[in-house]
Amino acid sequence: MGVLSTVRFILNHPVNQSHRLDALKRYVRWQVGSRLVQGQVMCDWILGLKLLVRSGETGLTGNLYCGLHEFSTMAYVLHTLTPDDLFVDVGANVGSYTLLASGGVGARSYSFEPVPETFARLSLNLQVNRLDERVKALNIGVGEGEGELLFTSDEDTVNHVVRPGESSHNTIAVKVRTLDHVLQDESPNLIKIDVEGFETPVINGALETLRKPSLHSVIMELNGSGEQYGYSEKALYDQMISLGFRPYTYDPMTRTLAELGGKDVVRKDQTHDNTLFIRDVEQARARLRSTPKVDIYGSSL
Repeated sequence: MGVLSTVRFILNHPVNQSHRLDALKRYVRWQVGSRLVQGQVMCDWILGLKLLVRSGETGLTGNLYCGLHEFSTMAYVLHTLTPDDLFVDVGANVGSYTLLASGGVGARSYSFEPVPETFARLSLNLQVNRLDERVKALNIGVGEGEGELLFTSDEDTVNHVVRPGESSHNTIAVKVRTLDHVLQDESPNLIKIDVEGFETPVINGALETLRKPSLHSVIMELNGSGEQYGYSEKALYDQMISLGFRPYTYDPMTRTLAELGGKDVVRKDQTHDNTLFIRDVEQARARLRSTPKVDIYGSSL
């Protein structure tokens, strides 16, 4: 993202509408500070959380500038989880969503990150925020069976399962398990899946988990990337519908949900947040009405 695109994103972000100057100050502070310090920097984030960030990490720097880079679904995590709940983060990267769930709300979490270097940074973020006891972090991949898969290891936030025919010199073999196996004795309430197009195998290995009554919502990106593995995201969408979920958008400013039509969910030019699949929308709306407001850089959500 170039400078003008970044500044436009910051100024247009809903959290910053009444505090644009403060947001620009955060941007300038990071741009200057990150050039003075080599490597990752421990930064104050929101809700008393800290985040280890490197220069050039768009999602993490977006969190610093705007509080919630993926505004809609990150706010949904804060607004629907309670301290009694279980959050599952598949493809956690360095842990932004896990920190919100377990540090911001106080819920328990399972956090899956397959790439060892990224997992080390996730572990550091958990340690810095004293979340080791609330979060079970697993350095494994998630799929539809037990075994191993090759992952890229040098693409930072977009490391992924090596695609058919893909040429990559820096790969690692990663142990893979199913969500059904890992979570067989657990009752998750909210699951986030961000696996760069590998969602279909993750879902295929989680059918029992997805049928558990406790699970009210799944956050998942559908942007056409599954086709690179030969998966139909229309078929994945249909599978979620068959499991009782419907797609929604969420407006954190008003705490309202609006159902999407199928044509609005699966499209290759998707630029909005991840898709939110909800099974019991009335339960979700009740949660949205009952959970307390949170302060994000001076905006009360």
